[in-house]
Amino acid sequence: MKKACIYLVSCLSIAWGIPIAAYAQVPDSTWGKKFENYPTFKFKGLFQARYVVSANEDVDVGGQHHEDGSGTSNSFALKYMRAQVQAKISQRTEVVALVNLADFKNDPKSRVLENAYLKYTFSPKAAITVGQFRPWFGIEETIPADIIKSLDWSNQYSEFGKLGWTSFQIGASIGGTLHVGKMPFQYAVSVVNGNGKNQVSDSDNGKQYMTRLVFGLSKKYGVNIGLNGGVGEVIKKNVYAWGADIVGNVPFSAKWNLDLQLEGKQATNHALYKTIPEEDRPNDINSYLVRGFYFLPNLRYQIRHKNLGSIEASCRYEYLDRSFSRDSNPRQTWTPMLGLEFLKDYGARIQVGMQMDRYKHQLANTTTHNGNLFIIQVQSRL
Repeated sequence: MKKACIYLVSCLSIAWGIPIAAYAQVPDSTWGKKFENYPTFKFKGLFQARYVVSANEDVDVGGQHHEDGSGTSNSFALKYMRAQVQAKISQRTEVVALVNLADFKNDPKSRVLENAYLKYTFSPKAAITVGQFRPWFGIEETIPADIIKSLDWSNQYSEFGKLGWTSFQIGASIGGTLHVGKMPFQYAVSVVNGNGKNQVSDSDNGKQYMTRLVFGLSKKYGVNIGLNGGVGEVIKKNVYAWGADIVGNVPFSAKWNLDLQLEGKQATNHALYKTIPEEDRPNDINSYLVRGFYFLPNLRYQIRHKNLGSIEASCRYEYLDRSFSRDSNPRQTWTPMLGLEFLKDYGARIQVGMQMDRYKHQLANTTTHNGNLFIIQVQSRL
């Protein structure tokens, strides 16, 4: 009987021109879809160390002036020993944690943990980030520490981090990429406590609200213009910040190119305001204002040798005045630097540079003093 059935089906298929084998290969509703097993993990790391020598006998390696010359004039230092894990728990959701183990050499209470956030991506137009992260308020927020085109973050970035606008903060953000006609622009809107990283809670119930827009003017030359603005409340007083920046890239040839960064910001210096005894503070917190800008050109030569990938030379100029509206004492910093890249994407790099600080008015036995530091820095990305 079984043989008869098989014979009958075969005859019908031949008569009607239906290939039997093809029927078994008809795809189901999942045909062509790619499946992933979640969660998936990515691990990264960064080692960065330096040797620092002060060229001034009365200024130590931290920039502190000592009239008696008692400061440390040369030292080895471990800057980063970072470990990062990125866990993708669904197609749209990821969790990121970043720690800097080198911070255990200091009091780790408000250190060590840097990134700790969850990001949910609806589409390229909108993604939400919640936790501890770097809110987007300038150029340097999108640059990892291991690919800075200079020896360190700018003085401006560090100062605005103390004020809650940059560096690692706790809060929430939404951002993405949109288009105006054919021109792309990126946006980010964030709200943060403004107290810095690893804080138990907000210190004064005040929040800082900030936004950033970046317009892509030229894809060929990498010209982007960024605009930043923010308002907030600190110790029940209104504060603000704003800034603008531009980046570009000039390719001279297949091996030579010049990166350019120019950024400026201004904000209420509520950190300085809070250091004044309460009975001596003026009513207007915005009478204490910080202003700064920097210009960073970086010339890169691509060697593409098996042992040496590229050579870079840069010289960042910075101007920062922590209280230009009252007791102006601007700090000017020049940072010439030469870098050798041994592995692709700065997998291994050696940098040699100088940090030269000049103040309009020097203050003895403080860090507000002229100084010259010679720095050799090595790094490896894991």
